[in-house]
Amino acid sequence: MQVALDDYVWAAGIATELVNTTAEVWRGDDRLPDLAALVAFTEPHGDRPGGDDDVPDALAELARRGRPADLHAVHALRTTVRDLIDHPDRDRLIAGATRLTSSARGATLIPDPAHGGRIRWAVPLRDGATIADALSLICGMGILGVVHALGDRRFRPCTAPTCRGAFIDTTRPGSRRYCMPGLCGNRVNVANHRARRTATRDRPTDSE
Repeated sequence: MQVALDDYVWAAGIATELVNTTAEVWRGDDRLPDLAALVAFTEPHGDRPGGDDDVPDALAELARRGRPADLHAVHALRTTVRDLIDHPDRDRLIAGATRLTSSARGATLIPDPAHGGRIRWAVPLRDGATIADALSLICGMGILGVVHALGDRRFRPCTAPTCRGAFIDTTRPGSRRYCMPGLCGNRVNVANHRARRTATRDRPTDSE
């Protein structure tokens, strides 16, 4: 498999999802407890829009070949990536993300499936690489792409009061607030709604 340099939004999204699988984020429930869970994590990301891998579902296929040592390596990787997101110094991000891409074979040019006749830069994964190597390359490319295109202020903690997640913001306005908008954002909205109802119910009336 290979990661195109302009695929940083896709890659940063996987990095965000990976760091938010920890027991710390899910209140004691690790979302990657075994190899089956790792396969399930990778399956939605195999056929990305405009993808150009020779093997369909290449990421999940690597996960299916995984061994317990690979799962441990993925756990270590998400700790490393989370540490980079939590300490977003530009030079530190670049150095750390560059180390994450050590499993690459070097840059090359490939056809751009979204634009006939055009080519784009990509970084292929070395032969014999594991699922941990693949995810490391993806996370590294995502971080480097975001730093280059959007800057180092896109690495943030979730602002939901009860959440300990983090994320890489690749939105156009850079206004993302939650690591999992559909979950954390809804929780905040529900909490705010309940607070407003309580305040209205407890407010003294003119007749009191």
